[in-house]
Amino acid sequence: MNLIVRALVVIVCACGGLVSGSVFAATPSPEGARVFIIEPKNGATVPATFKVEFGIEGMTLAPAGTFEPNTGHHHLLIDVDSVPDMAVPLPATENILHFGKAQSQTFITLEPGKHTLQLVLGDGNHIPHEKPVVSQVITVNVE
Repeated sequence: MNLIVRALVVIVCACGGLVSGSVFAATPSPEGARVFIIEPKNGATVPATFKVEFGIEGMTLAPAGTFEPNTGHHHLLIDVDSVPDMAVPLPATENILHFGKAQSQTFITLEPGKHTLQLVLGDGNHIPHEKPVVSQVITVNVE
């Protein structure tokens, strides 16, 4: 466990931050909130490097570390077979990209073949909201 996470756990525990046996507590999402991939479209054929544009409705984008109601930031899941644990911060991996500066688009490079993309909105701590705000999975074919 890295030093920053250990320090966070110690601080939260010392402040009485345990909620339901967990160090982390999910932030609620409003009814009707949604995220979606604007482009590419589901089933699109794309070059190796392509733009992914994120959409959001019913909430506002905010950088990681922001704890205002109805805010969050995007996480892009690439070729992830099952959604990660929604009760803890999403890990940063080569298949789970974080957009903690409240970005609404990115360029990614993938190997040729079929790939899946999905968005998950995270709160200021990178934790999916209570009633997770998750897009549909789309498939792209990389040339």
